[in-house]
Amino acid sequence: MRRIVVTGLGAVTPIGIGTEVYWKHLTEGVSGVAPITRFDAAQHDCRIAAEVKGFDALQWLEKKESRKMDIFIHYAVAAAQMAVDDAGLKVTDENRERVGVLVGTGMGGIPALEESHKTLLQRGPGRISAFFIPSIITSLAAGHISMRWGMKGPNSCVSTACATGNHAIGDAFRMIQRGDADAMVAGGTEAVITPLTIGGFCAIKALSTRNDEPTRASRPWDKGRDGFVMGEGAGILILEELEYARRRGARIYAEVAGYGLSADAYHITQPAPEGEGAYRSMRMALQDGGTRPEEVDYVNAHGTSTPVGDAMESMAIAHIFGEHARKLAVSSNKSMIGHLLGAAGGVESVATVLTVYHDLIPPTINHDEPDPECGALDYVPNTARAARVEVAITNSFGFGGTNATLIFRKHRA
Repeated sequence: MRRIVVTGLGAVTPIGIGTEVYWKHLTEGVSGVAPITRFDAAQHDCRIAAEVKGFDALQWLEKKESRKMDIFIHYAVAAAQMAVDDAGLKVTDENRERVGVLVGTGMGGIPALEESHKTLLQRGPGRISAFFIPSIITSLAAGHISMRWGMKGPNSCVSTACATGNHAIGDAFRMIQRGDADAMVAGGTEAVITPLTIGGFCAIKALSTRNDEPTRASRPWDKGRDGFVMGEGAGILILEELEYARRRGARIYAEVAGYGLSADAYHITQPAPEGEGAYRSMRMALQDGGTRPEEVDYVNAHGTSTPVGDAMESMAIAHIFGEHARKLAVSSNKSMIGHLLGAAGGVESVATVLTVYHDLIPPTINHDEPDPECGALDYVPNTARAARVEVAITNSFGFGGTNATLIFRKHRA
């Protein structure tokens, strides 16, 4: 079986653009949640979000090109550029058919859709941009990345709600395993902090309404949690077959050691009772990598800060790990960056890889009063922790009952 390693990382997040600043702020417990600035949210029940600050698309793209893309594509291209540069990956005539792209998004170009609908109503169909359709299609993030570097290997897009990023990375892992490619650019991207999207999530009572304390609104497993906070950004990994990476002298952050996926087959928005689907996703990932539960040191949890979701994931973790669950460190990046929907798995995989690489576990901030419904797990409350992390799991679960789990392991020659 071919072994696959991570050689490059890129991140656009609400707490920093670039993996270095993202990791620094994540381990310092910095919150990226603040009042919404993208639009006037005065009439919305939720008026806070984790927006990306200071992003300039023209640092990454020519002005003419940037105008053909929605924001989710801007973020994906920027994160991919960071990851490719970090990996030192060169695409040449000799290897371009062996380098592919699998980058997903949960919702696609909602901002462009809303703006184009306004144009239609106010100015008529003749004034709709010719770039409207290419700017909203979910697969265009992967498409633009492949065109930018001439990557002619597999090119695809996953769209599985909040499990998108993990599915994209896991499916790219499988492509390399079975010999379809030697290297893949993989991850997730999302940018849907808009009146319609925030209003829609408000309508199903999914978002926190702690508008007067935005930095304290996302609080996974805390008794006072009242919903998730919308985030945005992109997280991209460069995956390579081990020998391919070795031959070119690449730095290796970690090895991909397992991938699991499952369906709840239960409800459009609620997780299956006792986290049964999440349990099977983690079980499959462990089996896939030949990893024993007691080998795992850390779980980068889905941990959205929703009352039901947090409790169900806790039950699943307790179930799969048994007595070992009490020895595990479990934390949620979403306490700081909010929930990035389709980008969550990508950005959180970047964090999980860095946790393994640096032996430093990011905290769960705002964890002040543990909820008894979430069990007695160690949620690394409020302060990062130095600890040996040989094996780490990251979970992502999405509406429709779709679940994805990845395992990263320290690379051993």
